[in-house]
Parts: sequence; C-alpha cells; structure tokens
Amino acid sequence: EGKGKKRNPLHDFKKTGELMLIKVNKTLEVKTKLLNTTEQCAKRCSRNKGLSFTCKAFAYDRVTKRCHWLSFNSLTNGVRKKQDHAFDLYEKKDYVRNCIIGKGADYKGTISVTRSGIQCQAWNSMIPHEH
Repeated sequence: EGKGKKRNPLHDFKKTGELMLIKVNKTLEVKTKLLNTTEQCAKRCSRNKGLSFTCKAFAYDRVTKRCHWLSFNSLTNGVRKKQDHAFDLYEKKDYVRNCIIGKGADYKGTISVTRSGIQCQAWNSMIPHEH
C-alpha cells in the first residue's frame, strides 16, 4: 500500500449479491443501523465497533441504506440463506475461507481434516505432535 492511500475495508469480505441470511437460532445476534456506504459497514464490522459480538458478516440493504451486522455467516448452524434483491451479503473471508494462509495462526475456517481425510490435531493438544 502506497503512501497516503487508504486500504478499502471491503477487501476483507466476500460479497454475494442479492442474498440475506435469516437466523433460525434465536441466540444469534444482529445489530442494524442506517449508513450510507458498504465501506462504512465493513469498517465497523472489522473493528467490531459498537457491537456486543464478533462481527462475522454484514448485509447491506441498498434500498433503505441500512447495515445489518451479523454474529454469524452462511456456514453457521441455525442460519438459512434467502434470496433478496435489496440485499448484498458481505462475509469476512477469515471465517469462510477453506485454506490456510502462512502458518495458519489466524485461520477461522471450518476445515478440520487433512487432504487425505485425517482428523486435524486440536490447537490445545500436544498429542500426537508437540507445537
């Protein structure tokens, strides 16, 4: 990133157009607010600013200019997808990516088996290998 250039906060999100997530599990949290741009929504989600939960995704209503921050994403149990022309869904790449980048210290995905089908070792376990 060059001097004086601001990084676009949307870079950390995967966009799916015309999709909204509906929570079936009532314990999942959502917060909404009127905001003019998806960039503002992304910045707040990335920083968890003003949220009582870790923001994993947000949906932006293009008609009402309302941001819906979500404590869940499309891979969370108790969530269903709904086609909706007013919304664009933005999910944090860290929570939906199925690959490890670098040493995997920031990996938050859902893959827990190796390519050959062997169950991965838990991070808090020293068996069968020490860290």
